[in-house]
Amino acid sequence: MNTFRKLGPIALLSLLPFTVVSCSAGMASAPAPSSAMTQPASMEATPPAAVPMDSPFGAACSVVPADGSGSFAGMAKDPVATAASNNPVLSTLVTAVTKAGLGETLNSAKDITVFAPTNDAFGKLPKADLDAVLADKKLLTTVLTHHVVGSRLTPAMLAGTHKTLAGTEITVKGAGEAFTVADAKVVCGNVQTANATVYIIDSVLLPPQ
Repeated sequence: MNTFRKLGPIALLSLLPFTVVSCSAGMASAPAPSSAMTQPASMEATPPAAVPMDSPFGAACSVVPADGSGSFAGMAKDPVATAASNNPVLSTLVTAVTKAGLGETLNSAKDITVFAPTNDAFGKLPKADLDAVLADKKLLTTVLTHHVVGSRLTPAMLAGTHKTLAGTEITVKGAGEAFTVADAKVVCGNVQTANATVYIIDSVLLPPQ
C-alpha cells in the first residue's frame, strides 16, 4: 500500500535467606544449632511484598486522570471504546475508531487486548499521511484492527507473537514492565476495561504491506 511506504518506520524492576547462629555464653565449644531449628519469630526473614500483577504499570500512567470516567477505576467499568473515549490521552485513537465505525465492534467484543497509540503517537505521522489514512475507511480499519488481539493478554502472557483481528501478526518483546511491539514501547500497560486489557503505546503499529 502506497500510504504505508510513505509512512516509513516509526519510532511510534531476594532476600538472601540467612541463618542466625547463636551460642550461649557457657557453651562456646558446643556445635552450632542445626539449620532445621526454628528461629524465633522476631528473627525470621520477611519476604518482600509481591508487586500486584493486576495494576497498571509504566511511566505514562501518571498522565491518566486520577479520578472520573477517564481514570483507571472509571475505565474498568466501561467497554473498551467507551473507556478510551473518556481518556484524553487517547482522543485521536477514538476519532479514528469512530471514523472506521469500529466503536460498537470493539465494545461488544469479549476478552480482547488493545494496543492503544497515544495522541503523541499519531502526532509522529506526517499530517498528510494521517489525513489520508483517516479518509480511507478500509485502510483505517486494517490499521486499527492490527492493534487488537482476540484474547485478553496479561503481562505474563504478553511476550510472543499474537494474531490480530486484521489477520496479521504482531510480536511483543520484553518482560516485567518493559515491553516493545515493533518500534513502539508500552508506556502504560495492563489497563483494564470491562471487556479488554489495554497497553498504551508510543507509536502507531503499521500492518505489513
